[in-house]
Amino acid sequence: MGIIINQSLKNTVTTYSGFAIGALNTLYLYVFFISDVHYGLISFMLSTANIMMPIMAFGVHNTLIKFYSTFKTKNSLNSFLTFMLFLPLALIIPIGLIGVFAHETIVDALSQKNDIISDYVWFIYLTAIGMAYFEVFFAWSKTQMQTVFGNFMKEVFPRVGVTVLLFCVYFEWILVETFIIAVVGVYGLRAIIMMIYAFSIRLPVFKFKKIERLGSILKYSFLIIIAGSIATVILDIDSFMLGLYIPIEEVAYYGVAIYIATVIVVPSRAMQQILQPLTAKYLNENNKVALKDLYLRSSQTLFIIGGLIFLLIVLNINALYETIPAQFSGGLYVVLLVSMAKLYDSLMGCNNVILFNSDYYRIVLLFGVILMILTIGLNMIFIPKYGITGAAFATFMAVALYNSIKIYFVKRKFNMMPFTINTGKVIVLMLMMIMVFYFWDFTFHSLINIALKSVLITLLYVGIIYKMKISEDISAIIQKYLKF
Repeated sequence: MGIIINQSLKNTVTTYSGFAIGALNTLYLYVFFISDVHYGLISFMLSTANIMMPIMAFGVHNTLIKFYSTFKTKNSLNSFLTFMLFLPLALIIPIGLIGVFAHETIVDALSQKNDIISDYVWFIYLTAIGMAYFEVFFAWSKTQMQTVFGNFMKEVFPRVGVTVLLFCVYFEWILVETFIIAVVGVYGLRAIIMMIYAFSIRLPVFKFKKIERLGSILKYSFLIIIAGSIATVILDIDSFMLGLYIPIEEVAYYGVAIYIATVIVVPSRAMQQILQPLTAKYLNENNKVALKDLYLRSSQTLFIIGGLIFLLIVLNINALYETIPAQFSGGLYVVLLVSMAKLYDSLMGCNNVILFNSDYYRIVLLFGVILMILTIGLNMIFIPKYGITGAAFATFMAVALYNSIKIYFVKRKFNMMPFTINTGKVIVLMLMMIMVFYFWDFTFHSLINIALKSVLITLLYVGIIYKMKISEDISAIIQKYLKF
């Protein structure tokens, strides 16, 4: 776990830095600098582009990592890498042509409830291209076991760009319409910078020769499109569908709540960057012992860290909502529901990476397709009745079911489980801390209350985890940095 812990810590610091900047944007700058309508529009555009991203990338960001270590000669590897660079165009170009010839139909479908969307449909397409090629170039650097810079570009760069642009709107240097277009430019610039970095690590040598196992590569890429779309739909379909059913300003309220809950999976996102190539390597080498150890330890580590963040959110959420405009407080139940879903994601460890890099991904995709249909159906039922809370409930149900299926499947096929008796100890600890701290606060200003309460919760939680020796990796980190 040495390289994993090392790069994961760096990625976690980077990712939390990005989330801190994002929190400033999401909770305050967006809220006070632009209207709720334009905030909702941005949330809708980015969620829709994120849904399109796996299709635009043609699954290359996963295929590149899975098959990279299987090519043993320079010529075969260069031919494979060349193919990976151009494969996304096989879908980007046709989708663009469909957009040209069916523009009015697409616009009418997306803007039935909110007319403002109609002027920005092409910008959604361009943002999706930028997101897709960024992931391709990030995967390129992952194959060289380099994830830190890419993670910085993924988590920090776009948020800093948005911060700068929001202040430009505030000082009236640009109009809000220009701001929205400039946000699209930030994602395009990010892809270009990531390309330059990736090629500085390994410069592409363009070879257009026959590729070994081309059929398997294309089949995997096609199925990963489905897999990526399923995962993205479960995460972002709620924001997209909210824009179709309710006033778009409520998408902004939902976006704030989702952002707060998403902080829980920051460590998981950071660790997955290095878990992905290592898991693919162990699977290709059929190293079951190393794979099982990676699965168990990643789950324990991420669940403990995610549990702490879950507590900090749930036990401070009322005070946090006192610091932003009252209309956003309707997202309180959204935070609670989605936080539980994100905590379950943390418990999964490297489950997703194992499945999508194994020979069993086809069966999992079948479950995913069924679940995606169920997710859309749940949103169609609950959003019209309960608005943003209904969308959160649909997301919670979908994530809980999908994760349970994947844990069961890995148990059946690999005889591995992501949790032990220590997982139960962490759950009991969290329940006890919720009972102690939820109805208790300092009598200070909300932000001071959050800070003091968070310090107290963190010290108590970390201290108990360390004393109980629940995780070797967590204990090693504490001893290293606190010199116990």
